[in-house]
Amino acid sequence: MGYPPALDAYRTRVEEALARVTSGCGGPAGLVAAMEWSLLAGGKRLRPVMLLATRDLFPPGGLDPMPAACALELIHTYSLIHDDLPALDNDDFRRGRPSCHKRFGEAAALLAGDALLTDAFRLVGDAWRGSDDPAGLAVVAEIAGAAGSAGMVGGQVLDTIGTGRALTADELHAVHRGKTGAMIRAAVRCGAILGHAQDDELAALTSAAERLGLAFQVVDDVLDVTASAGQLGKTPGKDREQGKTTFASLLGVDGAGRYARELSDGAIDDLRRFGPAADPLRDLADFFVTRNA
Repeated sequence: MGYPPALDAYRTRVEEALARVTSGCGGPAGLVAAMEWSLLAGGKRLRPVMLLATRDLFPPGGLDPMPAACALELIHTYSLIHDDLPALDNDDFRRGRPSCHKRFGEAAALLAGDALLTDAFRLVGDAWRGSDDPAGLAVVAEIAGAAGSAGMVGGQVLDTIGTGRALTADELHAVHRGKTGAMIRAAVRCGAILGHAQDDELAALTSAAERLGLAFQVVDDVLDVTASAGQLGKTPGKDREQGKTTFASLLGVDGAGRYARELSDGAIDDLRRFGPAADPLRDLADFFVTRNA
């Protein structure tokens, strides 16, 4: 299954917004070039798309969700730049071309990641300054919590210290609830918060997002075994080479595929209460487990 057509319009809007993000950052030209090299390299834009699609489950009005959507992509891009560095995954390619540190050097890549992370919060601060809508502060807290020590960064630490030894299923889930799942969870929750979702609606969407975050990672682990460099846009087989426990190594390729589908089906069930308005998110749940890159 290719990228869901129902979500292409969201992705187009995100690409257009991202193209404007660095124009006002005021950074040195070399830094901006390194930031744009990674930020504007394309990709699925899953996190901002999920935020926007979730926001559209609720009545219009309130804060513009696009700054938060872009902030998520800036943070995701920073994480990829740092993840590719020699100290972590040491990958020379990302999205089909040289990774940021191979193109600009390690120092520039490190600083480009730092700038993207920090500018993510400048973006929402500038956009929502002066608003009395409490959803804005709640979203900032949600993003910070998902990106930080108890979320993505914490998961990356668990992944790093777990490399080279066999992890249990519980340990592996803990790694990816943080490293991959936290920002996917935040994307959906931020869309719901900006839509002033009721508590029960937020709980259902949170459950769906948590399942989808794991499903995405399970399929990533399978693709690292089964896909080509051309499909992935990066080097395959890195997990085995680095001695990482993955869902594919723990469950087998077929077992991991079944687990991903089980998670996706559970997310689709969580979305039932939202009716046809949630069809884009249901399509995304199917895409998560049928993609080949």
